[in-house]
Amino acid sequence: MDITQLILDDHHEQRRLFAILEEVDRRDTGVLSAIWGRLAAFLELHAQAEEEIFYPALLQVGIAARRAGPVKDETLDAIHDHNEIRDAVAEVARHQVGSADWYAAVAAANTANSDHMAEEEREGLTDFRRLAGLPRRHQLAVAFAAYEARNYAGVRSVDKDPAGYVRAAEKKTRADGSLSVGTLKRT
Repeated sequence: MDITQLILDDHHEQRRLFAILEEVDRRDTGVLSAIWGRLAAFLELHAQAEEEIFYPALLQVGIAARRAGPVKDETLDAIHDHNEIRDAVAEVARHQVGSADWYAAVAAANTANSDHMAEEEREGLTDFRRLAGLPRRHQLAVAFAAYEARNYAGVRSVDKDPAGYVRAAEKKTRADGSLSVGTLKRT
């Protein structure tokens, strides 16, 4: 098991759910609402899992590999993207399910999410595969899967200050390059 693959699997599921929304009859608001509800909750859970597990580890391996600048920039951008996705999801909730405005808001959320996933797949995930060995990626995959399983019913959506997030994550990274968070303290 590899955290980068779990993240890619989540991305595939997000794309699948957005595609399903495009195939449902616009008048079937019950189905649209159910699928959107699942997708909206999943988008937030995925973002939170990345923020709790993946991005601190990306910063950690970047610092250890003397590539702190690039991974810090990637992390700042990712947290900013997560906020944009959260805002787009909140915008969907402001419209009647199945209306033209609702579809436009769903399309905007899809665009924000798709742009983020593509960038993350090109940069953060690629860098992490280069910088972290498979045992570490496996350990993080277990933590990531457990986080999503424990929070399957959803998590509260909260925008984060990207710079504050990175500062806090860097503080948790000790001088020896190890990360002192949660169950990852021993690594």
